Formats: sequence, structure tokens, C-alpha cells
Amino acid sequence: MTHPDYPHLFSPIRIGNFETANRICHVPTDISSANADGSVNQRVITYHEQIAKGGCGFIIVGASTPDRATGRPTVTCIAVDEDPLIPGLAELAEAMHRHGARCAVQIQHPGRQSAWPRKDLISASDQVVELPGSAGHEVVYAEAAAKGKSIRAMTIEEIYELAEKFAEGAWRVQQAGFDAVELHGAHGYLIAQFMSPYVNRRNDRFGGSFINRMRFVLEIMARIRHKCGRHFPIGVRYSGEEWVPGGRVIAESVQVAELLEQQGAAFVDISAGIFEAPAAVMDPMYYPQGWNTYTADEVKKRVSIPVITSHTLRDPAYCEKILAAGKTDLVGLSRQMIADPDWANKAYARQPDEIRKCISCLVGCWQESLMVRRHMRCAINPAVGDERFIHIQPAARKLSVAVVGGGPGGMEAARIASLRGHTVTLFEKSGELGGALLYSCMLPGKSKMRWYADWLRRQVAKLKVDVQYHARPGIEELKNFDAVILATGGRIARPAIPGIDTDLVSTFTDVLRCTATSCEYYPEDREPPLDYGETVLIWGDHFGAADAAEKLAAQGRKVYVVTENREFAQWMEPCHRDVLVKRFAGSNGEGLTGKTFAKPVTVIPATTVVEIKESGEVTLMDNAFRKSTLQVDNVVLASVEPEESLYGQLIDAGVVAVRIGDLKQVRNVLSAVKEGANAALTLDEGATLNANRALTSR
Repeated sequence: MTHPDYPHLFSPIRIGNFETANRICHVPTDISSANADGSVNQRVITYHEQIAKGGCGFIIVGASTPDRATGRPTVTCIAVDEDPLIPGLAELAEAMHRHGARCAVQIQHPGRQSAWPRKDLISASDQVVELPGSAGHEVVYAEAAAKGKSIRAMTIEEIYELAEKFAEGAWRVQQAGFDAVELHGAHGYLIAQFMSPYVNRRNDRFGGSFINRMRFVLEIMARIRHKCGRHFPIGVRYSGEEWVPGGRVIAESVQVAELLEQQGAAFVDISAGIFEAPAAVMDPMYYPQGWNTYTADEVKKRVSIPVITSHTLRDPAYCEKILAAGKTDLVGLSRQMIADPDWANKAYARQPDEIRKCISCLVGCWQESLMVRRHMRCAINPAVGDERFIHIQPAARKLSVAVVGGGPGGMEAARIASLRGHTVTLFEKSGELGGALLYSCMLPGKSKMRWYADWLRRQVAKLKVDVQYHARPGIEELKNFDAVILATGGRIARPAIPGIDTDLVSTFTDVLRCTATSCEYYPEDREPPLDYGETVLIWGDHFGAADAAEKLAAQGRKVYVVTENREFAQWMEPCHRDVLVKRFAGSNGEGLTGKTFAKPVTVIPATTVVEIKESGEVTLMDNAFRKSTLQVDNVVLASVEPEESLYGQLIDAGVVAVRIGDLKQVRNVLSAVKEGANAALTLDEGATLNANRALTSR
């Protein structure tokens, strides 16, 4: 039966010797959630089973190492290097098969990009690398300096030995009951290191010419066929463009696909980038939907085997469009499936507005998990890695709950508390829900945050949460509730220096106010953004500082950013920061085509502001107590601190009240959402505060 809205998306396709029910593919994601020995555990099974339940047709399990001793892409990746691992892999395959999904395992040796071990790392060539955007980045201790990771070239014997281990891993995948295996030749991992003209500087049979650089992956494929038979499908994931000088470009990627098809590959999975240019690998918020699809399109013109495209695919309608246009055979979703494993089912049910779209923040799934050697989480889906949120149970006792603050943490708390049966009143001081998410609405490349704000607002309305706008409840009103969740965010710091109250001083919120009056949620009483002069100084080191700098620079203004830290935005997810630094310098992230800044943004580190004069003269002082001056038209305050006065009054009054998000500690959306979700899930009979003033129930 043809789907009325998405006939191509929900049509079957044959891959090697099996058929998938639809064209939706979970492209491989290292969730770093296995046991320390690489064995499959319930976290791994639950994650992939939820995606299979959600209707995804083809699921590729990410990043299993063929040799733990020489390289793990993350410290708790899956392993396929021993026979005792097969039973756990079989349970994983069965969990997906019972929901109708076809499945594969990706085998990946990270080579130079190993998270573990940290030393004696192997690659195609000798190198010293600094790859701060990679999970295998050099560990730099607090009082140390970066030196780069020293990498050694593999011997011929080691190459053949590792090819055998890849094949043994594929055999174990087959024994476990998976439908296929995929080889990871993208993003600068080991196979990619051999394939890449940028990395591979060998002058033997595994380097130099195109066919020599392909020899390693072809040797692996030949050995897999020997061990698994010619009918076991093998796919290869590789980057269509590497986005570094001397790296592979699309013309050679077409040759790669043709050669792989000739050598028996069942499908190709076209990704992007190498970790010298990490943004193209991870495509943070700046990257538009489907920006990399052109590479799959070029490959598909030259091969007959199925081609998978990926990178920032979010909308079913967009996916249907590129499938209908013949640009790809399958659409690959990775982080979108993390944010909402029911993506396929919601599209199939013709409910695209119910999809919780990934905002490409890379905070939960990358910065605060894999990069710091933890299990994967998600900033906007608390159920990832925490099964308590998969099947939310009704509360034993229904409570009256006040949520003060309608930002992401407050709305998530209201959503989950309502799902559990509590009566929720959400107090918002402005005329619109969304909080800090709304400051990204008008920012070039950051409007994805609006997707999550809109989803939360729809859920709050659907659950009939009582929303009180323009409301600032007092102590007496809040005493009437069984529990209070405070999500009022932070306040903008106003240091007590001369001139802080002059007319030329404003805040980042004044810069970033949304002007999209066509938005259905736009409040009539919102003030427009302020006008700014040609030269603006931003003082602070926070999301607001970075976003205000980008908006003003995009308008053609000369922007100075003053930070007391030795570098600006060290807290920022590194792939976002990579693009930000390049944009500040007047260029752009690899693969981006947006307008660059006419005037570079100047960062003044290790410095503070000590005086602001009405004339626009600003006095600065660095960490060596040296003073200097700048003449500017405006000063923008962009430091945020918690504001705890209401919380303290509630505690003194004996109210069961908890803080979440920036009110507790200034951080990010992941922290706000996680804390809001946890508070709402805890509320039940006997709700009280323990000796740590943390919320607890019976």
C-alpha cells in the first residue's frame, strides 16, 4: 500500500540478499554504552530496540572495535574481537528483528583517533595530531599544555593482521544473526586514514596511488567474503568530501563507490569530513538540513547498489523530496533518532509535528558524554541512557505542582509531571513560553533551537497544562501547592563599576530579542531589539555573549568580546567552537555557504572592564593589571549568574521547592531539561526535601 504523504520514504528496498520495509536508516552511532569489556548490555539493547519499535527499517549499530588492545573509538564501545561476545550481540540483533527492522553492525578501528589506549596509536603514516573535536582527542590535564598525540605508521605485517581481525569481527556479527556488516571508512578513522590522500603518506603497496590507498579496505572485504561467504552483505561508510586541503573530494569519492561495487559491496553510506575539520563530521547547528546530500547524489549517478545519505535530516517531507528526486536510496538519521526514536512511526502516522527534532547541539551525545568518556545522553530526550523515562508511570498520589519559569527545563518538568497525573500550573513572567531557547530564533544558523521550543509548547498545550502568563507568583500563592519547581533561570550580572548604568549599556537579551511577528506564539507586548552603533563591546563569556557577537557581526558591526578567561568560549561544544572561531576570523565552517562577517570579531582575553564613560570610552584591565581603552558606541553585558532570592524565601517558609537549570548553576539546555525531568519524575506520595534540600518521595 502506498503511503499518502511519503510514498518513497515508506517503500521497500533490497540491500544485498535482504529487503527493508522502508527507506529509513539509522546510520551508525557510537553510543559508548557497552560494558567495559565491549560486551552488549541492556543499555545498548534498549537504545536500539526503541528505534526498531519506532519503525526504522534498517539499523546500523555503530562503532564496534575489531581489536580492543590497539584501538577503541570510545572507552565503552561495543567490541567484536572475541567469541564470548557473540551471545550478547545475538540478543541485540534479536531485539531489533522482533520489531521488523533489518540490522547491521559497523566495524570501526579508530587508529590515530583512539579514545583508548591513549599511547602507541597506529595509523597509515607517522603523525603528530591535535584533534580537539574527536572523542580520541589528546587528554590535557589542568596544569599541563597540549603537545599533540604521537602516531606511528603500521608495518605491513600489522596491516594484514588487522585485516584478519576485521574479518573475524564480521564473522562474529554474522554468527550473531545480523543481516549485514558495515566498514567505517569515514571521518579519519583507520580505514579512512588509509583511503585518504591527506593522511596516507606511505610509499609501499598501501599508499600513494588511488588503488594502493584502497588496498586495505579491499583486503578486509576479501577476507570477510572468505569467512562469511559471498552472500553476506558488506557496506562501506566513507566521507564524500574530507574538507581539508589535499583530502578526498567528490570526484574521487565517485571512483571509490565504483570500485567498491565492482568488489562486491552491497551498499555505500556517504558521510562527510575528517576530524581536522570536525564541523563537517558532526554538523552542528550552523549546518542546514541535508547539506551533504549532493555527495550521495553524485555517487548514485554512477553505481547501481543502494546509496545512503545522512547529515542533518529532520523533516519527513524533506526526506521524501530527496528520495523522490532520486538523490539517494535511503535516508540516514543518527542524532535525530537519539532525540526521537519514534521518528518513523510519527511520520507514518502523518504526525510530523509530534516529532521531537534534534537541535544539533552535540552537548549530550558528544561534548558531555563520549568526549569525556561517559555513556551517551541527549540534551532534549532524557530517556536516552535512563530507562525510567521510557515508560513513565502514573504517580501513586496526584499532587498540585507549581512550575515557575517557562524555559526548556520548566516546560519539560511540566510535561512529565502532567504525564504522571499531577495538576500543574506553569507560571511565566513574559507573554511567551520558551525562555533562553528563544534568543536563538533570529540568529544565523541557530534557529534549530526554535524546533525544540515549539515541540515543548505543543506538548504543554496538548497536556492542558494551566499556563499563567505575565505571572510572578509570591510566597503566599506558592504555599498552596504541594511542590514548587523553580526554573526561573539566571540573571544578567551588573558588576559595580563606574558607568554600568549609562545609556550605552544594554544586555545580550536586548540584542537577541526575536522579531518573527509571524510566529503563532509571538506575544504582542514583546519589545523589539535595540538599535546599536557601528562598534560594540560585549563583556562576558556565555552563550549570550557568543550569540550576540554573531548577530551584531552579521549585521556588519565591528564587535569586540572581552572575557576574563584565557580563551573565549572554552565551555562551548568543540565542533560549534571550531565554526565560531572561523566565523569570528571572517571565514566559515567547511561546507557552509552562508554570508561571512565583513568585519572580524576581536576577542580580548584575560581582561575585564573597569570603567564605562558616557562618551563611549571603555577602560579595560588585563590579568597583569595593565590598563587600555576602547572607543565604542555600545556595551553589551553578557555574564549570567543564579538569582536565588525566591528560592531562599520558599525554603524559609517550609515550602517543598527545588531549583533547576541556570537558577541552580549556569550551564546549558541539557542540564535544565535533565533536572526538570528528574524533579517531575520524583514527585509522588510523601514528596519532601531531604537533608541536602534535594527533592525525594517515598
